[in-house]
Amino acid sequence: MESKTACDRKGFTLWFTGLPCSGKSAVADRVAEILRQRGLKVERLDGDIVRQSLTRDLGFSREDRNENIRRVTFVAKLLTRNGVAVLTSFISPYRDIREEARREIGSFIEVYTKCPLNVCMERDLKGMYKKALAGEIKEFTGISDPYEEPISPEILLETDKETLEESARKVISRLEEWEYL
Repeated sequence: MESKTACDRKGFTLWFTGLPCSGKSAVADRVAEILRQRGLKVERLDGDIVRQSLTRDLGFSREDRNENIRRVTFVAKLLTRNGVAVLTSFISPYRDIREEARREIGSFIEVYTKCPLNVCMERDLKGMYKKALAGEIKEFTGISDPYEEPISPEILLETDKETLEESARKVISRLEEWEYL
């Protein structure tokens, strides 16, 4: 099979979802690095960064979280239709808004970074879980606000059982299998 040129490639969005500290950003960053090495146009949309600019006016109520995801979906859709590989890493805790993003974007691949809560808590260098358990952070996903696991994600990563490299390679393999690469 001939390799695709940059002009031949269609855009897609890899939507990384999971609990806080489940590995979304780490895996997405590594996958982005691999895709760039392969000559793809890549854009990373990360929850922490987006909240500092595009959605700094929003809080963490269900309505505000959904609006956050709608704004990100709009940006991802524009980039995707222009041939960019978009890698988002957002908790995006609610199934209905992820499905809305899927319908809106089109070339949408849900990547679930599954990780047990206790492991996420161990990985938490910022102390967010501790603050949430103490009641200092309200509406914290996994503690005082629900996380609705994907029912049938296209890619399931078990980040407590896989190394970062294994998870990234799993994503790349699936993209190759589906002929995005």
